[in-house]
Amino acid sequence: MARKIVDKLEPRKTVPATLIGAGLGVAAGSLVAASVSALAGYFARRVVTPEERRASNAVIREITTDAQGKLWMHLARDAETAEPGGCTFLAEFDACAVRLSAPQDVAGKPKIVARQIEQVYRGTLDGVKRGYLSGAMYEHPSDLGFEAEDVSVSLDVGDGPAWLVPGTSHQDVWVIGVHGRGARRTESIRALPALAKAGVSTLLMSYRNDGLAPTAPDGRYGLGDTEWLDVEAAVHFATSRGARQVILLGWSMGGAISLQMADRSDLADRVDSLMLVGPVINWVDVLSHQARANKIPQSVGRFGQWLLSNEAGRWITGQAAPVNLKRLNWVDRAEELSHPILLMHSRDDQFVPNGPSLKLAALRPDLVSLKTFTLAGHTREPNVDPDGFTQAVSDFLAARINAYTAR
Repeated sequence: MARKIVDKLEPRKTVPATLIGAGLGVAAGSLVAASVSALAGYFARRVVTPEERRASNAVIREITTDAQGKLWMHLARDAETAEPGGCTFLAEFDACAVRLSAPQDVAGKPKIVARQIEQVYRGTLDGVKRGYLSGAMYEHPSDLGFEAEDVSVSLDVGDGPAWLVPGTSHQDVWVIGVHGRGARRTESIRALPALAKAGVSTLLMSYRNDGLAPTAPDGRYGLGDTEWLDVEAAVHFATSRGARQVILLGWSMGGAISLQMADRSDLADRVDSLMLVGPVINWVDVLSHQARANKIPQSVGRFGQWLLSNEAGRWITGQAAPVNLKRLNWVDRAEELSHPILLMHSRDDQFVPNGPSLKLAALRPDLVSLKTFTLAGHTREPNVDPDGFTQAVSDFLAARINAYTAR
């Protein structure tokens, strides 16, 4: 089931999107146009607004203890709670965080999904009735046995907290983890076993508006059109600490960010290659899909895209500058790619469909390698198939390290 990117956030009180959209529509002389404008403005604004609260869709039915003394969380069954792979349960306002196992059926209770409680990171489940599930299963690299140094990357909006996990056999090869929309640096922790197998160093960064790094002046996502500057700063940090070969690991919107950095930065030549998980290759495709998933008429969705990408829309979206959706479309820009890329994308991703990834791999087989997964939801590839994920990453890194050494 698609996670709704237009769910649970209120527009800024300073410039109500519905009122401005309605004003534009009335100016056009039609009540229908006013409704279309209002909904399009609401949709566009929500796309670029960081989430202050997440929708708590996972409902706890009960917490039970089995014969071995293990705790289990019984959840109301739906597409998300039954999604394969382990996850983290987060209560509202992140007051409680609990790592859960992969789902299991409960005999005689077809409407229930059981997940074992593997670790309580913080808080308590007492009195908690609902929350949301995240694919970021770990809170800190130490949860997987990795030592991490707390470091700061100097972004143009302020210092961005990051974790540095030193490599072993290839300490001067750095992988920079770039998380997705609404996520944090914890998203990349799942990749550490694969990266450790290759012996490389890893920097798990934060960037503007993600709740850890400082907020941008407009408080809006750029969908990669602005955040790439923060990845540029991370690459500068890596090279200042001895990195000779840098590889970007982008998740979802982090893929779009990484692609922009590798294309537009003065440090692009310091980037050897990219590994992208469930990446946004073409925002127009994703936004169109999200509009359909949220039962938004096609005309409204298109107008929302226009608002995001044009100066006039800034008064509704609150952006300092419009998003250049054409520049973020790598299917149309496939010939402009210059870095080797590993795409890892599930055929069952219902949030960022893998169609553009398949197209890009077909258009540029000289640079793009594709590893497809099944059953995994959005960016859940390492949760559902950790062995396949580890193999794909370690094989790609081995090839890139060998290619760099052979220069």
